[in-house]
Amino acid sequence: MAYEWMVIDRAAVEEELRRVFEPSVVQVMVNVLNQAAVSAVEVTRLDLRDLSGTMHELAQAQARTEARLERLEAIVEQLAQAQARTEARLERLEAIVEQLAQAQARTEARLEELESTVGRLVLAQERTEAQVQRLTDIVGDLKGRMLELVYRGRASAYFGILLQRIRVVDPSDLDDDLRERLTPEEFKDWFRVDLVLSGKPRYRPGAEPIWLVVEISSVIDEYDVARAQKRAAYLQRANYRALPLVAGEKITPGARAFAEAQHVPLSLDGQIYFWDEALDAIPKD
Repeated sequence: MAYEWMVIDRAAVEEELRRVFEPSVVQVMVNVLNQAAVSAVEVTRLDLRDLSGTMHELAQAQARTEARLERLEAIVEQLAQAQARTEARLERLEAIVEQLAQAQARTEARLEELESTVGRLVLAQERTEAQVQRLTDIVGDLKGRMLELVYRGRASAYFGILLQRIRVVDPSDLDDDLRERLTPEEFKDWFRVDLVLSGKPRYRPGAEPIWLVVEISSVIDEYDVARAQKRAAYLQRANYRALPLVAGEKITPGARAFAEAQHVPLSLDGQIYFWDEALDAIPKD
């Protein structure tokens, strides 16, 4: 069809050329044009075949590309859905974390309030314990003082079983004998003695008079025993036959063991302990 179209065009061209050129020249020019037209038709046919193959390949490539794009679109859609689900889970997790953070904040606030309350209670407890301790000390001191008065006022009732012709001695009556033998601090400590008694040991015929240096406490501890020993030693230094003695309502186990080991007589709730051992331990003149 393209060739016939070129032949028809050539006849029209030849007629036009005859109007201008010589017949011989026109023939040459027509032949040249004819060859050119034939060559063009052949080239066009080859190009068309090549173009058809190329177009077929492009169509296949396009089909493959579209298939890949469809798969990619499906994957992207799946990823988008997964992303949406992930974001939804993240939002739920963020909401849970926020709730936990708020709960933690409330818990910490309550803990701070509890710590503050506990701190106030601890301070109040410490003040109460301090007050109780002061009251205990006051009560103990008052009981000790009352016991001192009781033992002083009823010395014969408590210690008459131990001494004959018992008498209560004022510590100041011994000033002259002790002042030169004691340091100022010891002399001052002597006047803190609770009770001093003198008399002859009962049931010990021919025994010399002795002096009892008595420490009195509602609950006797080791310090009371040690104080009685120390203050009796003041008199012993002045050549008095003196014995320490502790008296009270109760005694700690340690104080009892200490008194027994040191032969310090004990007057406990009307009962006398370690008296004979103490008398036997007095050095002979």
